[in-house]
Amino acid sequence: MDRTALVTGASSGIGEATVRRLIADGYTVFAAARRLDRMAALAQAGARLVALDLTDDASIAAAAGHVRAEAGRLDVLVNNAGYGSYGALEDVPLDEARRQFEVNLFGAARLCQLVLPMMRAQRSGRIVNVSSIGGKGGEPFGAWYHATKYALEGLSDCLRMELTPFGIDVIVIEPGAIRTEWGGIAHDSLLAMSGDTAYGPYARRHAGMHARAGASNLPSPPSVVADIIARAVAARRPRTRYPAGGGARLILFLQRFMTDRMQDRLMWRLSQARG
Repeated sequence: MDRTALVTGASSGIGEATVRRLIADGYTVFAAARRLDRMAALAQAGARLVALDLTDDASIAAAAGHVRAEAGRLDVLVNNAGYGSYGALEDVPLDEARRQFEVNLFGAARLCQLVLPMMRAQRSGRIVNVSSIGGKGGEPFGAWYHATKYALEGLSDCLRMELTPFGIDVIVIEPGAIRTEWGGIAHDSLLAMSGDTAYGPYARRHAGMHARAGASNLPSPPSVVADIIARAVAARRPRTRYPAGGGARLILFLQRFMTDRMQDRLMWRLSQARG
């Protein structure tokens, strides 16, 4: 049987690496992103390109309809698309906060709604939600981003239970530091939103922490996450959560033994350390 997968946010980073890995594993892969021009190399590798804007319900419905018309089934959905909107809560306009939730949470949920009828008819399927270690702990100036990841974790837990009778599993991937465009986008948005406000001195130091981390040896290549996703969807009984790369396993382990106040103090010191 031809196995099919749909991967969002496929134009770069984790999404692109996941498309390539699943193609190598024998899947027919629909690679979805806003900019089709950035996925020409994936098309040459065998991916089927799908235009997808997660802030536009018509675009989400069209993408799901395309997969249904072309393949008639879906075995794996990888909700990977997302970005980091940073800035002090006081400074970030609510329109930007809503867009962060549309892309990181509501778009993924809507796509689940639209593809679940196919999976229920098959009585099988795997939904992979790419969260973050940021779904288990916060940091200054990341309130809206972390809120979306906390929400995605809760949504995944509820959805996994709801889908038990239909043979569909829900898997959460929790990346740490990964070498993608995410860090640069978060860094730039933080400076744009709060670099010159009352929070400016603190926001600029936090942006420096992001920059130093991105330039260090900590971030893992996106292929590390793609390999974990591939193993998870192939497992007979996958785990509910998989830490992935960039210190994720160690950070999540340490969080289990630290109080909230201890984590606050440590994160603030790291945030405000001068490079």
